[in-house]
Amino acid sequence: MDLQQRITAFARLGEYLRGFDKNKKFSVTNITSPAFQNLKNEVDSARLRNSWFVQENVENMLFSLGKSLELSKLEQWTSKYDLDKYDKHHVKTIAVIMAGNVPAVGFHDFLSVLISGNGILAKLSSDDDKLIPAIADLLLEIEAGFKGFIKFEKQKITGFDAVIATGSGNTARYFDYYFGKYPNIIRRNRNGIAVLNTTETKNDFEKLANDVFMYFGLGCRNVSKLFVPEGYDFTPMLDVFSKRIEIKNHSKYFNNYEYNKAIYLVNSRPHLDAGNLLLVEDESYASPVSVLYYEHYNDIMQLNKKILLDSQSIQCIVSNDKGVKSSFDFGQSQEPELWDYADGVDTLGFLLGID
Repeated sequence: MDLQQRITAFARLGEYLRGFDKNKKFSVTNITSPAFQNLKNEVDSARLRNSWFVQENVENMLFSLGKSLELSKLEQWTSKYDLDKYDKHHVKTIAVIMAGNVPAVGFHDFLSVLISGNGILAKLSSDDDKLIPAIADLLLEIEAGFKGFIKFEKQKITGFDAVIATGSGNTARYFDYYFGKYPNIIRRNRNGIAVLNTTETKNDFEKLANDVFMYFGLGCRNVSKLFVPEGYDFTPMLDVFSKRIEIKNHSKYFNNYEYNKAIYLVNSRPHLDAGNLLLVEDESYASPVSVLYYEHYNDIMQLNKKILLDSQSIQCIVSNDKGVKSSFDFGQSQEPELWDYADGVDTLGFLLGID
């Protein structure tokens, strides 16, 4: 396959995935596709295998992926690289070790490997071992030329040329030890942050709530910490957040909320309570499920310096303050473009640079 065939296939896949729009359920033209029906079945049953994967969240993720796979975006993304020249090189096998914290979180690596003309050897998380294979089956139905380029391995992975591995800080040390001799991208824990400045509107807080609550806060792009000016009034924000009452119906999330609340009460630790989320002052970036950390700042320039120094802990930033560098608008933390690489590492550039 040449580059244009690969782009066309993923653009077609995007049409299917955009069918998971909650406002236009399954609007793709060929819903009789067996592979698409299988993907739909996996979406419907995802919560039975992983209770964090509620149907609304899985569908939201697939729809978001579908939006990123528009033909114009795929062409814009790949145009920055000399992929046509790379097609003449020997195909590499790329081992991709995927996380399972949010649905189909390894898709961008899956896409990057295949769009570059390489083959993927994927090791799936036991927390999410059905969605990516179902997406792969749909891609193969769209373009049979990918056959032989996609393999899933349940046992020890062998016979690869490079590695992309995503995990926690602990697993990253394991990855460093075992895969350090190969060309690699090894990702560790990161979190999203929000910078507030008192000009936020109710609509801003509604969008920020998506950044905080989507996927129960388990994603590396979820906002887990706020930076706020001294004396910031949290009341308007918490009023908006408290209306997300449906999240309290999820037993695991609400158990975390009640547990953390009890700990803070027993330890007399100051906190604010939205009824579904706890707001706690803390210098850390990674907050527990159902907890949102905050820290005060006095000067936006000094905050930018701090963010730069702490960049290894930060995945993305949301803010309406134009003085905050490299930030997304509120509500956009879970809507990255194809060129918004995890950890700021150019995955496609890495793949094209493997000797």
